[in-house]
Amino acid sequence: MKKISAALLAFALPLLSLATEALPLERDLGQGLAYVRIHSLPADLPPAPAKPGALVLDLRYARGSADAVAILGAWLKFRASAHTPVFVLVNAGTAPAVLEFLEDTEPMPGLLTLGTASSKFVPDVTLRISAATERSAYDALEHGTPLETLLTDNPTKPRHDEAAIAQDHAASSADSEDDEAGPDDSRTPAAVLPVAPPPLIDSALQRAVHLHRALLALKKI
Repeated sequence: MKKISAALLAFALPLLSLATEALPLERDLGQGLAYVRIHSLPADLPPAPAKPGALVLDLRYARGSADAVAILGAWLKFRASAHTPVFVLVNAGTAPAVLEFLEDTEPMPGLLTLGTASSKFVPDVTLRISAATERSAYDALEHGTPLETLLTDNPTKPRHDEAAIAQDHAASSADSEDDEAGPDDSRTPAAVLPVAPPPLIDSALQRAVHLHRALLALKKI
C-alpha cells in the first residue's frame, strides 16, 4: 500500500470532497459517538475534526478503486486510536478493493470491523443478517427514517402487548360463552387481531453502538 503522509491527507481530502456531488450521511449517535456513511471513496471521507472522537464508518455498499484504498488506509491510521476507536461496517456490497485492503492490512489500534462475512473478507465481529433486511435498513436511514427507530428492537412493543391482551381476552370470553351455551350452540369465532411485523433494525449499526457503550462502561475509552 502506498504511504501517504498526514499532511498530504489533510490537503487532499477537502479537494476530493469538492470534486463530487455525493455527500456523506452523518449522524450523532450520542455519548461521543459519531456516524458517517460513505457512498464513494475517497471523496466522502470526512476531514479530521478538531477534537477526534469515536466513530462508526459505514462502508457498506461503498464504491472505491484500488487508488482510493491508499487514502482510506492513511485516513484510518490518522483517525483510529485506542481512545478514539473507529467501528467500520462492511458487507458483501462493499467495494472489492476495500475488502481486500481490510483483509491484507495489519491490525490497527482502535480499528474494529463489523458486518457480514464474504468470500473476500471476514470482519472482526461477524453478524448473521439477511442481505434483503440489511439493505432495507440501510435504505431506510437514507430516506429519512429516524435513527432511533433503526436501533431500537421493540419501539412498538406496548402496542404488541395491548393487542395480545385484547386477543386473549376475546378468546377467553368466547370460550366462557361456549361452555355456558353447550356443544350445540353455534357462535361466531372471535376475531384474530393482526400482529404488527417486527421493527426494521440495522443490526450492524446497532452492534457498533452497543460495543461503544460497553467500552464506555468499562472505561476503556
